[in-house]
Amino acid sequence: MSGAYHQGSRTVQDRVGVRELADHVGRSITPVIRDVAADFLARQPFLVVGAADAAGRLWASALTGPPGFLGTRGTGRLVVDGALPAGDPLAEALATDGTAVGTIALDPRTRRRMRLNGTLTAAPLGGGFTVDAEQVFANCPKYLQKRQPLKLEPEGPGVLRRGDALDAAQQRAVRAADTFFVATTGPDGVDASHRGGNPGFVEVRGAHELAWPDYPGNSMFLTLGNLAADPRAGLLFPHWETGAQLQISGRARTAFAPDGTRTVVLTVESVVESLPAGRLLWSTPEYSPANPHLGSTTR
Repeated sequence: MSGAYHQGSRTVQDRVGVRELADHVGRSITPVIRDVAADFLARQPFLVVGAADAAGRLWASALTGPPGFLGTRGTGRLVVDGALPAGDPLAEALATDGTAVGTIALDPRTRRRMRLNGTLTAAPLGGGFTVDAEQVFANCPKYLQKRQPLKLEPEGPGVLRRGDALDAAQQRAVRAADTFFVATTGPDGVDASHRGGNPGFVEVRGAHELAWPDYPGNSMFLTLGNLAADPRAGLLFPHWETGAQLQISGRARTAFAPDGTRTVVLTVESVVESLPAGRLLWSTPEYSPANPHLGSTTR
């Protein structure tokens, strides 16, 4: 199974003592989009994409559209018939052939999710792109809040503010979040993943620093493995009910405690807050029964 993981992930797996389990789970990582995955993608109105911008900063961005805006071509290519909102920090990257991207399609209605990482080709006339798949795999439903889509909001002012630190309102939004997405990169390319928990699970340590617990997951340690190899990270905090987005780019490290718990600490370097046109509005959440109570110790 050495081909499924780079040395960063192996280092974390060995430190936590889950290499054998990681080898077993890693067999699900293939470059093939199977029929069940293609059907899942075709029904989704929401896709998160992670990539680096021209300056090398890593970001996570969201694309939305009616079911069918995601599709497949053959068993190895994702087709996205849509574009990012104006002003999004990844707009240029997703219009550039050869961009390494990580994607995650998450269905809050059913608590299902799948990840597809690979290399992008921009559509000839703009307004979309394809991704040649290199890693395709599903994840378990842990820590996913259940929500129902309500409507697409066609109008919006777009980017509201940019900065290099979190203001007071943005800090409150992070403290209230029950979900965010994180883009990381390593020797195998870019990956986009999900993090969820009860509101307050992300700690705001100030205008320039966030921290969150690394809850037990699939034992692959793709995110922490990437951070061990490259500290760049991009976070996306969606405000599900309004469609507002808070995007953060920075550098992260993992702190390992003696009791086996792990905390990721992010230094904020760049922030974009927006209320984009074409955003998708969702219902209030039904929290995952897997979410740890705040203050509890998990391993």
